[in-house]
Amino acid sequence: MSLDGTYDPNNIFAKILRGEAPCARVFEDDHVLSFMDVFPQVKGHTLVIPKHSSARNLLEEEPQVLSPLILGVQRVARAVRAALEPDGLVITQFNGTAAGQTVFHPHFHILPRWDGVAVGRHASGGMADPAELKALAEQIAAQIT
Repeated sequence: MSLDGTYDPNNIFAKILRGEAPCARVFEDDHVLSFMDVFPQVKGHTLVIPKHSSARNLLEEEPQVLSPLILGVQRVARAVRAALEPDGLVITQFNGTAAGQTVFHPHFHILPRWDGVAVGRHASGGMADPAELKALAEQIAAQIT
């Protein structure tokens, strides 16, 4: 998909927000939802999405949605760091198919990084074990402040 188009209310993140699809929930408030990526690039790969959005990407998002979204990203990233003790964190966001975006709802990826540990390609690995994701989500959620 290009950078332009119509928001699809049946994308997987919209379904998760409506409770029509499951997720390993990490954090939720009035503005954001965070959960584990089911196709993780690395252990602890976490997503943060806005709850009230009809944008397809960051470029289309309303400013009043972006402020609490980035604060949610920071909050969850701090919890990932505390829970998993990585050597670093990658926080990334894709816009358009050519950039690697696969779900057309604004979202950020938080990837803990350890020296010497390779990272898989975005959305190219196999689906993670739901029980492992749930345990990771609980471990990270326990560190939310």
